[in-house]
Amino acid sequence: MSHVLIIGAGGVGSVVVHKCAQVSEVFSKITLASRTVSKCEAIAASVKERTGVQVAVEKVDADNVAETAALIRRIKPDLVLNVALPYQDLPLMDACLETGVDYLDTANYEPPDVAKFEYKWQWAYRQRFEKAGIMALLGSGFDPGVTNVYCAWAQKHHFDEIHTLDIIDCNAGDHGQHFATNFNPEINIREITQRGRYWEHGEWVETDPLSWSMTYDFPEGIGPKKCFLMYHEELESLVQNLRGLKRARFWMTFSEQYLTHLRVLENVGMTRIDPVKYQGAEIVPIQFLKAVLPEPASLGPLTKGRTCIGCVFKGVKDGKAKQMYVYNICSHEEAFREVGSQAISYTTGVPAMIGAKMMLQGLWQRPGVWNMEEFDPDPFMADLNTYGLPWTVVEL
Repeated sequence: MSHVLIIGAGGVGSVVVHKCAQVSEVFSKITLASRTVSKCEAIAASVKERTGVQVAVEKVDADNVAETAALIRRIKPDLVLNVALPYQDLPLMDACLETGVDYLDTANYEPPDVAKFEYKWQWAYRQRFEKAGIMALLGSGFDPGVTNVYCAWAQKHHFDEIHTLDIIDCNAGDHGQHFATNFNPEINIREITQRGRYWEHGEWVETDPLSWSMTYDFPEGIGPKKCFLMYHEELESLVQNLRGLKRARFWMTFSEQYLTHLRVLENVGMTRIDPVKYQGAEIVPIQFLKAVLPEPASLGPLTKGRTCIGCVFKGVKDGKAKQMYVYNICSHEEAFREVGSQAISYTTGVPAMIGAKMMLQGLWQRPGVWNMEEFDPDPFMADLNTYGLPWTVVEL
């Protein structure tokens, strides 16, 4: 019986709270905190209506370490589950260190003034977390998160060496909007407009943004979709933890309509992350753009179709070449019926709940700062099937 403090009341936060409420034998008390208490209250009301579980709500500024630490001391959670913005990872880790409480997030730290995300800032906390006897689990979403667990599971059961890894993320859904992002627009656009990067023969190779593409034929009737090579954070830890790896890449699908709008917005300067002067005040163009785009949470009732996210492995087992594809397909409509969110939020929120469950049950518990593939994948893989993200394995 455990108390979890969930920080962040966006689309993913809503899914996490709903899913924790469904597992009350583990999450005996749930507190949801955000700067905007009204968002917390709306989520709590939905959870109460759907599950009968009472969720406590609190106001907190996740950038303010002292304020967060004071909240933690007052309500005494067993775990802080961070689904706020990636900029807030380090302040929340500081608050956990100050109060001696375990920490979990779904995306790695990104400094507000540089469109660059990597694990070095959070990995630097390892010794302090070990010394404090507490644990941080990084990237317990889908990608990163489930994809890391797929890799650990494939390495444990199916390969002596994994030589190539391709993580392929397809959103075959349609929300009917001219241009919208399925999660925080600022984070989404910063991620997509970065230079691409993949790992090959022991070094990182960079590409121009969205300059490499391939067509992949997705299973179960989704069919062929154009995928673009990007850099994604899970590659950084996986290249350190997979045996025999020679190449690792990440691919994501985008529609031509989405890319056309994005190019225009880039060309006119609306994706800039540096401040500009406007009528005597400083504004950040991408933050203004976020304010005028549809709220990702509003896309839930509009989005139809499915996502398909998985890993394609090539390697060797018992001296023989082997190829395997592990994937999940998630329906936007089914996710909305269950928790009131579209599948992008669902596929991140469910693994966040499962990662917290692993920690609170003691199945994954080790002082320090860890990535997902560094633990036994089997109980997590079993819970994916139980809690809404069943996986399929295909020998290629």
